[in-house]
Amino acid sequence: MKKTRTNEQMAIRASVTTIICDVGLVIFKLFAGIVGNSTAMLADAIHSLSDMLTTVVVMIGVKMANKKPDKDHQYGHERFEPVAAVILSVVLFVTGIGIGWAGIQQIVAAEHGQLAIPGAIALVAAVVTLVLKEGMYRYKRGVAKKIDSSALMADAWHHRIDALTSIGSFLGILGAMLGFPILDPIAAIAICLFIIKAALDVFRSAISKMTDKACDEDTQAQMRELILAQAGVENIDMLRTRLFGDKIYVDVEIGVDGTKTLHEAHDIAHTVHDAIEAQFIKVKHCMVHVNPADKHPL
Repeated sequence: MKKTRTNEQMAIRASVTTIICDVGLVIFKLFAGIVGNSTAMLADAIHSLSDMLTTVVVMIGVKMANKKPDKDHQYGHERFEPVAAVILSVVLFVTGIGIGWAGIQQIVAAEHGQLAIPGAIALVAAVVTLVLKEGMYRYKRGVAKKIDSSALMADAWHHRIDALTSIGSFLGILGAMLGFPILDPIAAIAICLFIIKAALDVFRSAISKMTDKACDEDTQAQMRELILAQAGVENIDMLRTRLFGDKIYVDVEIGVDGTKTLHEAHDIAHTVHDAIEAQFIKVKHCMVHVNPADKHPL
């Protein structure tokens, strides 16, 4: 019988596949940037190099997040994944600043007539990068959605940003070849802005998963509806949720007829617990507390 791959195995396989592609791209783009005298292509090459480094970080984060609870981490290791995403965002941010600074230096050089015209090989490299990076984005995004991994999704967007920056590289290099050499470093600065925005988006998403942020209102409303639909539940006294990495912890207090026996009240609480964990697959743990329902006779 064929064994189903675990989330960790799928994430690592996707990461290894894209690393292999990135190695080839970095070598090709460095060669094209140097031989073709293109600042934009060299910036693109550096960006692809950061892709490899951050993918390694994601692999480590996913592996750590899937470790079973132990004595020192009794609630599991899910938060290691957003930690990896934070590291990734910092690398992205620093990369963007470096690329932008290189572009500014080239613009200054252009004012003194010291800017070289890019060669055709740089233009070819931009097209090849665009096609490969878009393919890598779609592949890794599909895996990230399947296993619900924020770190892998962040890394997927890293590839999409690289694809978008390759469009900027293409336009800058083409413009420079048509007689506007300053467009090449301008393209590098545009790439810088895309990267910085992506870094901030990844950072905000990761931080929200590390600070016990509650689920969205729609999810909480669905939980309330489900809880109240269970036999024996008369009201909800309290419902709290918190994100723990890509998982959800739920604490709920329900009101039950005070005349019920302990066993009957326990059975109702257990039914609520099982219903929530069955319907909401992201819920890692649900704690249900039973209170005697208040009676207000007319």
